[in-house]
Amino acid sequence: MKKTLFLLIILLAAGAVFLSLTRKQKSQDASNGQVKVIASGYVPYTVAKQIAGDAADVSMLLPANAEPHSFEPTPGAIVSVHNADVFVYVSPRLEPWVTDILPSLDKNALAVDAAASAKPSKDPHIWMDFDNMIPFAQAIAQALTQKDPAHQEQYAANLKAFNSQLEELDRQFARGLENCKYRRIMHVGHLAFGNLASRYGLELTALAGTSHDGEHSVKRLAQVVDLIKKSGTPYVFTEPALSQNLAGVLAQETGAKLLPLYTVEHVSVQDAQDNVSYAELMRRNLTSLQRGLECQL
Repeated sequence: MKKTLFLLIILLAAGAVFLSLTRKQKSQDASNGQVKVIASGYVPYTVAKQIAGDAADVSMLLPANAEPHSFEPTPGAIVSVHNADVFVYVSPRLEPWVTDILPSLDKNALAVDAAASAKPSKDPHIWMDFDNMIPFAQAIAQALTQKDPAHQEQYAANLKAFNSQLEELDRQFARGLENCKYRRIMHVGHLAFGNLASRYGLELTALAGTSHDGEHSVKRLAQVVDLIKKSGTPYVFTEPALSQNLAGVLAQETGAKLLPLYTVEHVSVQDAQDNVSYAELMRRNLTSLQRGLECQL
């Protein structure tokens, strides 16, 4: 009986704290008068930030450098989503935890599955194909306009500018990766670049699957080492957000040098603080690919 009473008191106390945090947050949000947008991770965050400009309050749910595939929402994350006017995420396929957090949304809030209109792909990292980013950004702009019609023209102008960036990026990638000595991306990381490789006629060999979950087998490691040696490629690509120990082993075994590729879903704390844009991260990727594949302009 005493144990049951104690648990009841704990639950009531936790509920009181939750309501207190919720009311406090709502009061703060009402004071600035802006639409509050919560993005699941860096990809929807950087796009929403560019489209919203200074008209909306955009923040990111996941900490910088967090793993979006296996994130476990904290009580604080649930409170943040509950107080959002708009919650933007990539897709339940990429972020399976989203289905657990959506019920916490306020009944008047909008949930945006930004990848819902992307073309079908085995690879959930749909933002690595610029065509997919057009409906991705459009979905965010529509939600912002619905919740904040007073800034409709600003959102439309920012969306147009973002789409122009996509067109220019596509031209730069097509031109920059057209004439390369090597056509295979040897990647020490997960299969985040399959859509990019397919778009520009490249091949991708990665050490892991579509997420970072699971161990890298000794057999798979030996296969990748053998492929690198046979191809004669002078560079191996790695993700800066990951531990470089494994990449260092492959570099030592093959004599290849390391170059970074940015998944955009993983960013350093510094890049997050600097609000480095989607376009800038993709330009970094193009620079690395041109060097690593020995492309001629």
